[in-house]
Amino acid sequence: MTHPGAGTDTDTLVTGRPDLRPDHGDHERFAHYVDKTKVTEAMVIGTPVVALCGKVWVPSRDPKNFPVCPMCQELYEMSPEERMEWYGKNLPQE
Repeated sequence: MTHPGAGTDTDTLVTGRPDLRPDHGDHERFAHYVDKTKVTEAMVIGTPVVALCGKVWVPSRDPKNFPVCPMCQELYEMSPEERMEWYGKNLPQE
């Protein structure tokens, strides 16, 4: 399912599979926004995808059965510049 009103090549698709690794909070209870060009390949070949919120997993479930991840939703609604600024402030530095 693409985000309502979306219509560019950079649209995202809500999809997902639970990430059962410890200390990931409620991430497995949500559908996440992912680059839609990577979802089909991920579902066919089994390669992992990365959600806007940073969750990494191999999609296999129907996203319509889950609410959208609040962090993915917030990031999706930001402009690309705002999103890059947010990532710069919130992602761990190496």
